[in-house]
Amino acid sequence: MARPAVRDLGSGRILLDLGFRDTEGLVAAYLLPGPDGWSLIETGPTSCRDALLAGIEAAGVDRAEVRRVLVTHIHLDHSGGVGALVDRLPRADFYAHALGVPHLVDPTRLIASARRTWGAAADPLWGPIAPAPATRVHPLEGGETFPLDGGTLSVLATPGHAKHHLAFFDSGLRGVFTGDGAGVRLENSAHVRPAVPPPDLDLEQLFASLEAMRATEPRLVLFSHFGPSPDGASDLVRYRTVVERWRDVALEAARSGADIAGVALRLRAYDESVGPTLDPRDRASLVSGYDIAAQGLFRYFETHGLLARDAR
Repeated sequence: MARPAVRDLGSGRILLDLGFRDTEGLVAAYLLPGPDGWSLIETGPTSCRDALLAGIEAAGVDRAEVRRVLVTHIHLDHSGGVGALVDRLPRADFYAHALGVPHLVDPTRLIASARRTWGAAADPLWGPIAPAPATRVHPLEGGETFPLDGGTLSVLATPGHAKHHLAFFDSGLRGVFTGDGAGVRLENSAHVRPAVPPPDLDLEQLFASLEAMRATEPRLVLFSHFGPSPDGASDLVRYRTVVERWRDVALEAARSGADIAGVALRLRAYDESVGPTLDPRDRASLVSGYDIAAQGLFRYFETHGLLARDAR
C-alpha cells in the first residue's frame, strides 16, 4: 500500500492494516493504550515490518511507548516479525504461548516448515525470520491480565487451530481478538473461511476454545484476518457450524478415495456453493487456502482414527 492504513476503533484502540502481499484487508495488528504504554497485538511477518512501523508512527505512537507485544500464535502471518522488531521496539517485552516461545527464540523449525510448505516463495512471502533474545520473550499460559486504559486485557488459552494459540479479551472495548481461532472473515463479507491447517489441528479443542471466547460475552470479535465484526458471539457460534460442515465434506471426500488435492477441490466447490463471495479475487485464499485446509483436515482424520494413515 502507498501509505499505512490506520483506523480508530474507539476508546483509543487502533487497527493497523499491514498490507500483506500488497493487498488491503488481509492482516491486521492492533494497538491498545494502557497506563504504562501501548500494547500491540500481532506483528505480522517480517515482510510487513516496515508497514507496521509506519502504521505505529501514523497512529501518533512513539515506538518507545510500545511496551508490550502479544501474538496469538507463532504462525508466520501472526508472529514472523517478532525477531525483526526487537531492536525497532526497544522498550517492548514480547509475549507468546509457552509452547511457542522456544520457536521465536530459535526459529530454525519455523523456517524449515515455511520452506516445506511454500517452497521458493517462502522467503519473499514471509521475509527473514530472525531469532528473538530469550530475555525479551515471555511465556503465557492463559489467565494472565495486563492493564489497559478503561479496562484490562485478559489472556485466553484457545488451542485447536494450533496448540500454541491464544486469544485476548479487552474488557474496555468488550472485544475478543481471535487470531485464527474463529477463522477468516474479511471485511465486507459475511462469509467465514475455516482456518484449519496442519500440523496440530484439533477440532474438539477448537470447539471448546470457541466456547471460551464466547463466554466473555464480546460485543466485538476482532479478526486478524480481518478487522472487527459487530456480530459478537454469534460469529463464534456460526463458526463451529461452518467448520463441522467442512469436516464432513472433507471426510466424505477422503473416504471416497480423494487425495489432498481432491479434498481441496471438494472444499472449494462446497464453499462456493454455500457462500458466493463478494470478492472476485478470493483474497481469503491468500491467508487460508483450500490446499492448506485439506492438509490440516487429512492429518486430523489420521491422528484421530477417522482415516487410515495410508489413505493419501
